[in-house]
Amino acid sequence: MTQPIETVHLDRVIANHTRNMTGRLAVITGTTSGTGYVCAREMAKRGAIVVLLNRESVRSASSMERLQADVPGGEFHAVTCDLQHFGSVRSAIKLIRSNTDRIDVLCNNAGVMALPDEATRDGYDVQMQTNCLSHFLLTKALFDLLLQSDDARIVNHTSMARIGGPLEAKYFRKNGGNLGGDGDDPGQGRIGGPRWERYHQSKLANCAFTYGLKHRLEKAGIHNVKALLAHPGLARTQLAHTTEKAGGMDAGSPFMDQAQSAEDGATGIIRACMDPQAKSGNFYGPKQWTGYPNLIRPEKELKSPENILVNWEGCGAAVGKFFI
Repeated sequence: MTQPIETVHLDRVIANHTRNMTGRLAVITGTTSGTGYVCAREMAKRGAIVVLLNRESVRSASSMERLQADVPGGEFHAVTCDLQHFGSVRSAIKLIRSNTDRIDVLCNNAGVMALPDEATRDGYDVQMQTNCLSHFLLTKALFDLLLQSDDARIVNHTSMARIGGPLEAKYFRKNGGNLGGDGDDPGQGRIGGPRWERYHQSKLANCAFTYGLKHRLEKAGIHNVKALLAHPGLARTQLAHTTEKAGGMDAGSPFMDQAQSAEDGATGIIRACMDPQAKSGNFYGPKQWTGYPNLIRPEKELKSPENILVNWEGCGAAVGKFFI
């Protein structure tokens, strides 16, 4: 049986890097477990109204019950949203827009990792659509509601897998199922090979989206909307177990024994969502695999004009151009 991991940093982050969120509305994707669940719980504790975007499932219903038990009196609203289906994302957008005229935080947290080389029903790589394309669509379609906030946050979630080669346009096209197959690197915990390259592309795309967004906001003279980035380091969440079931890694490897808790993994997005000192472009997370969610310097590839161009053109071709 896996031994529980001590949570080291969460309380300090809540004490030093959050603010009262009473009356503020936060929309978060992927809250059934892990970092998204923790972020939703902690924002509700600080008074936020939290909209939970998940696929309809027993897990999502159970997580709602747990959140209500963890935060008595907290205000949570569940919206069905399958990031692997653009039609579902658009339905979620329509429902959100019909129930509010302002969003203060959009936390693009949900993600999948190292899944097989498969296409979504829309034809795109399952990882790129889940991790990047659908979040681009959400942000684009809800942007006018974010503009109504005095201090809106668009928070994108990347990972250590952001580090690697440049973005390639083929990963943003309807090439799902034709992007290298499922070959695995037999090395460290089976982490490597084409499925991990697809994951890298999606996580670097999250970064290029953030810094492309920051540049466009500044160029448009928009100062009440911030684009922020975070990463969880190596955290023990359901993500690793889902990947293992799909044949993408060994969640019981010595490498995973180094992981920090899901609570500490969530502290980067918690800072991005609630730190009163946050500035557009800030990137929060541990310096390496584990540790305190410091303000860290983004690698130059994250701000590369070439990567930003590939990301914005690829996302725009898939879900419509995003004009600011």
